Amino acid sequence: MRFHKAESAFFILIALIMGAGVTLVAAYSLMSANSHIQHSGELEDFRLLLMITGIFLAIAIISGLFFIYPLIRTQVMEEGKLRAMTETLSARSESLEYAAFTDSLTGAHNRRYFDDALAEYLREFGRIRKPVGLMVLDLDHFKQINDAHGHDTGDEVLRQVARSLRELTRPHDVVARLGGEEFAVLVPNMDEQGLNRLGERARRAISSLALDVGNVRLRISASVGIAVWNGDESAESFYRRADRMLYQAKREGRNRVCA
Repeated sequence: MRFHKAESAFFILIALIMGAGVTLVAAYSLMSANSHIQHSGELEDFRLLLMITGIFLAIAIISGLFFIYPLIRTQVMEEGKLRAMTETLSARSESLEYAAFTDSLTGAHNRRYFDDALAEYLREFGRIRKPVGLMVLDLDHFKQINDAHGHDTGDEVLRQVARSLRELTRPHDVVARLGGEEFAVLVPNMDEQGLNRLGERARRAISSLALDVGNVRLRISASVGIAVWNGDESAESFYRRADRMLYQAKREGRNRVCA
């Protein structure tokens, strides 16, 4: 198990304080056993124990003031900035969710909103050095659904997929329909491991959808490509990398997640 710097520093402080406590106990025991200290050697031992105790306590205090507290303070400030940024972006998401930025068919955000949000998230989360994840999805064999069952059925499939993605994501994540049967999910402050889990959950949720068309139960699947921003690439390069992973999932047989 790997500890955060603040946690490691805290354990060091605890060890120092415990060392001081043990030394105090030893000094107390020595003093109790020698109510009248007569030998200079015993007196020196007693003074040495007290001096070591003072050193331990001084180190603990200095570490707490000049090392541990700044670490904890920095972490608290970063979390505060992230929380404020998340609240700001969530408020922006709510305020901009109107016709010009919403896909009328599915209720998801449209491509225009996605492009603006992608650029803003990279800029803002890049400033506080937090990860940004991107998931691009494409429904498998969607043209066959339209051809065999009609566009009304295809439209209902798109609505159900968008609903599933919104249910899986957080309020400040961006779920967008990019066009046709392609969707994207912009996920700030999530590393590759978490994004992999989210991608797999989305794939399974879409695979579990079932649409009754006459006497046929229609099953749906999606291919998913994911990428985590490396901190340097442009929004366009970042999107293209996730899109390449999507096409890799298609080449590998569809209904899978590729990172």
